[in-house]
Amino acid sequence: MKRILAIYICFGVCSSFLFNNGPLEVYVTCGDGSKKLSPEPSLNSGSGSGTRINVDRSKRYQTMDGFGAALTNSAAYVIYHSPRRHEIMRSLFGWNGIGISYVRLTMGGSDFQAVNAYTYDDLPDNNQNDFGMNRFSIDKDKAFVIPILKEALTLNPKLKVMATPWSAPAWMKNNKNLFGGDFNSGSQYQEAYASYFVKFIQAYASEGIKIEAITVQNEPLHKSDSYPTMGMSWQLERDFIKYHLGPKFRSNGINTKILIFDHNWDLKDYPEHIMSDSSAAQYIDGSAWHCYGGRHDTPESFHNKFPSKNIYFTECSGGDWDTNYYDGIVWNFRILMIGQPRSWAKSVLLFNLALDDNHGPRQGVSGCKDCRGVLTVHGDGSFTKNFEYMYIGHMSKVVQPGAVRVDSSWLGWDSLQSVAFENPDRSVAAVVLNPTASDQQIHVDIDGTSYPYNLKAHCVASFLKRH
Repeated sequence: MKRILAIYICFGVCSSFLFNNGPLEVYVTCGDGSKKLSPEPSLNSGSGSGTRINVDRSKRYQTMDGFGAALTNSAAYVIYHSPRRHEIMRSLFGWNGIGISYVRLTMGGSDFQAVNAYTYDDLPDNNQNDFGMNRFSIDKDKAFVIPILKEALTLNPKLKVMATPWSAPAWMKNNKNLFGGDFNSGSQYQEAYASYFVKFIQAYASEGIKIEAITVQNEPLHKSDSYPTMGMSWQLERDFIKYHLGPKFRSNGINTKILIFDHNWDLKDYPEHIMSDSSAAQYIDGSAWHCYGGRHDTPESFHNKFPSKNIYFTECSGGDWDTNYYDGIVWNFRILMIGQPRSWAKSVLLFNLALDDNHGPRQGVSGCKDCRGVLTVHGDGSFTKNFEYMYIGHMSKVVQPGAVRVDSSWLGWDSLQSVAFENPDRSVAAVVLNPTASDQQIHVDIDGTSYPYNLKAHCVASFLKRH
């Protein structure tokens, strides 16, 4: 009996010891291009001098939904029509690729269109109306958008899908046009638009695609006559949710999350006004944010005001303006991949999953002319993994959906920065950025075990300690 008890005690202690001292997997990307999401030899525990990156899983923050990018019409088109489509999809969504865990779907037309912009209830005459949604159809999405989503879900069944409209149907707007204009505030239009969202979610569900969340309007304070956009004041978005969308979701048993805002950090008054109305807030899961203006830590102060509501980072585009890999790594990790989770974001999403050599296609629209996709799909069938592929991969390869952000060292704006997570399987992921011009000897400390590593200048490393 004593021998059995001794073996039992040893098993508990020894298994804990073996877990605590197990090797640390490493992936590295460097600003000189020498390493691009490159796997390194696993690290063993050790001692010595160096800067401590302490991971404390006892201090817990938000649960993560995932990392990824937007499936625009253009992105779906170039992937679907590539002769290397399945290889591209495995690179994006497969576990031997970067395992993207969240995509943002454009509901109809946006600034990246391979076909003319459309919605799901277009009329031959925009002076007519269809309050009963009798002409509603997602058939145009079935050409290549839905097939790409279905393939992505086959590769990663845990993939989450968020959906966002750039515009309501033109007949619902004051200018009767998909481009520019404002949403018609009349009660009939609001009720019809709430039904539009319900029908969209139900139609996608019938295709086997669950819509995890919707945002009410992409960039509601931006209007353009060059591509689908729509103005929507905070008062109108608040009332639409409070009196129409929220009750409509509830009465139809829709549990898709409702997110507000979906615009830039510097426009924070907009979501604050909406969230301060308790009758609207009861239906709202959280707020969505873009990178094109303001301070990147604004969502943290927003979280402090509304701690029960979630934060999502939903758009930031790469582009040809970002040609310096050194600067790109530092900015994207300091501001986005590390900065947004540290500011309470549950997701970090870039813009187009893929574009062609000409930053498109852009059929009938004229938005960003030098935006870059996560991948560039070339006319000869080949494809290039851009900087953004590495940025997402450093997170999605080691952070599982459902991971909880835990405490980790942040040593200053111009010094080493990190973010860390405990995955559902109890493995631990840590991502560390060295923004300095000199190599840094670091020790990643997890569960009382220290792992020494020399992190080169302008490099980022992702560490994974398996359970």
